[in-house]
Amino acid sequence: MREELLPYFEERETPIDMVVLHCSAYNVETIIKWMHEYQISAHYIIDEQGNITKLVNESKRAYHAGAGFWRGKERSPNSRSIGIELVNFSLGQNAYAPAQIEKLIFFLKKLINKYQISPEMIVGHSDITPLRKADPGKAFPWKQLAKAGIGLWYQPRNAEKMHTSDIKNLLATIGYDTRTPEAVNASAYAFCRHFAPQFVHTDTDILHLVDHILPDNFDFMNTPEFLKILKATAYSYTTAAKQTKIF
Repeated sequence: MREELLPYFEERETPIDMVVLHCSAYNVETIIKWMHEYQISAHYIIDEQGNITKLVNESKRAYHAGAGFWRGKERSPNSRSIGIELVNFSLGQNAYAPAQIEKLIFFLKKLINKYQISPEMIVGHSDITPLRKADPGKAFPWKQLAKAGIGLWYQPRNAEKMHTSDIKNLLATIGYDTRTPEAVNASAYAFCRHFAPQFVHTDTDILHLVDHILPDNFDFMNTPEFLKILKATAYSYTTAAKQTKIF
């Protein structure tokens, strides 16, 4: 593992119980250059060939997520998470490199075992900051990770086991920010990036995507398919929460 340690961190005051996955549309050297420019950091970068660069020691609080929300407002993402940047020149609009995902899965398994991170605490940047960020994008292979035992996925048949169809409540059950109407809409779209990418518009203009991460309308929220996937996913998170006593 290559090391290029950055000075942008603080001491941790909260135990690690979360991993936040990001992506950047630059190579490793350019990502590090911009981190110096803005005095931010992640713990690791993984390039498309699966090479890992360490930027901040895991024992330190890196500056990778900013203000965020996940499974309760008291959960500060930076203070309790490890941040991993993935190189993807389409900002997650196109497929990730197989070698990169293979190394990510191997590396995440080590982190999960080391810190006993529960499946519902493996998240994307867009999950915890749905109003601001789109990464790791619609092409990130969350289902593949779940099949490898990392994170959660849904079984469509479980939708009928959730006895509510209230979108706000279902999103909150998973962990999304639902504190305002704007947050509910943004969280619904972030949910699609994670679990239902068929509802996510592909924006080939990366600069435009960075500044316009949300759609012009949210008609997908009225479709039976969206609600079915949302209910089935909420059931998966409800079951996981009972097993790990997150709430």
